[in-house]
Amino acid sequence: QVQLVESGGGLVQAGGSLRLSCAASGRTFRSYAMGWFRQAPGKEREFVAAIRWPGGSTYYADSVKGRFTISRDNAKNTVYLQMNSLKPEDTAVYYCAADSAPGSGYWLVYEYDDWGQGTQVTVSS
Repeated sequence: QVQLVESGGGLVQAGGSLRLSCAASGRTFRSYAMGWFRQAPGKEREFVAAIRWPGGSTYYADSVKGRFTISRDNAKNTVYLQMNSLKPEDTAVYYCAADSAPGSGYWLVYEYDDWGQGTQVTVSS
């Protein structure tokens, strides 16, 4: 099991930036990939970005590509999500997740085994 703790959320104005952090502990060596998802009120949880642990390949949802950047610090077992040019539609609870092994796809909620508690991101217009 991997324990995940998100931080860095908050309230920002449209066009602003935030950096989210996800600190992993426990059996982190079992993780294959890390992902960021978000969920707005009344909507399903959706894929935002993912990074594969072995090689560091990154993947993004079309809605955030060019604005968000996922990265990692292997020594700290931490994954980051740099969020630039934020829009009101980015408002959601953002969750960090760990995938233990290759499977159906990094963009799928059910692919991931462990989840953090989430951090609120609110973008005002």
